[in-house]
Amino acid sequence: MTLAESSLQVPEHRKRAQNAAPKGRARFPLGATPTLAQSLYTKIRDDIISMTLRPGAPISETELAKESGVSRTPIREAILRLARENLVEVVPKSGTFVARIPVSALPEALIARCALEGATTRAAAIFASRSQVLELRALLERQRELAAQGDMPNFHLADEAFHEQLAATGRLPGLWLMIQDIKLQVDRFRRLTLPEVGRMNMVIEEHAAVVDAIEARDAEQASAAMERHLTGLHLHIKNVVDSHPDYFIHDADLDALVNI
Repeated sequence: MTLAESSLQVPEHRKRAQNAAPKGRARFPLGATPTLAQSLYTKIRDDIISMTLRPGAPISETELAKESGVSRTPIREAILRLARENLVEVVPKSGTFVARIPVSALPEALIARCALEGATTRAAAIFASRSQVLELRALLERQRELAAQGDMPNFHLADEAFHEQLAATGRLPGLWLMIQDIKLQVDRFRRLTLPEVGRMNMVIEEHAAVVDAIEARDAEQASAAMERHLTGLHLHIKNVVDSHPDYFIHDADLDALVNI
């Protein structure tokens, strides 16, 4: 056997049958640094979802590149990715704009989210430890503090943390990742509901009902409480759209949507 041939030999303990799956635990690098385009995408996306960038607002790639101190290439990559998510609209010969919210997308997203979060909440009632219930109670208290301060941006973040913790408690964290993709347009819509008088306190009461059912180990009641919490947003669609008509694409009958 030549030196070259011996260097190609696979150690006996690593041999496996042809087309057999590899053995052993797969390992992936942790804490990988995001690319420049990824970082820009995340920043613009967060500004759109938080309504810092309002629907219909123009987006200048040149200005973004100047503000960020980068070339237009990573900006363009980020914009194209946002366009695929229907968060940005690129109009030939006119410019790039924050996409308006399709009214028709709201009930579909709410129905899908309700189904997935019904599952995570039901599972949370089955698996929740005492400490996990206390964590949910702590997140509720955080929401109460922020509501009292009228801090809507951080209230929204605390709301997100609450729903994420439910999925983790139910041992279904992957569903939360799916939910985040589904609810992009709903998140923008929800930001417009928070200023409504009493809305934040209503959210807290609905969350508290979910936690009470989880603590009681009542999976069906927990799921039902979550369904009431999420489907209640249907009742706000018409008022919000009527109050901010320029933020939406009016592609559905509002009166019919309330009854879905």
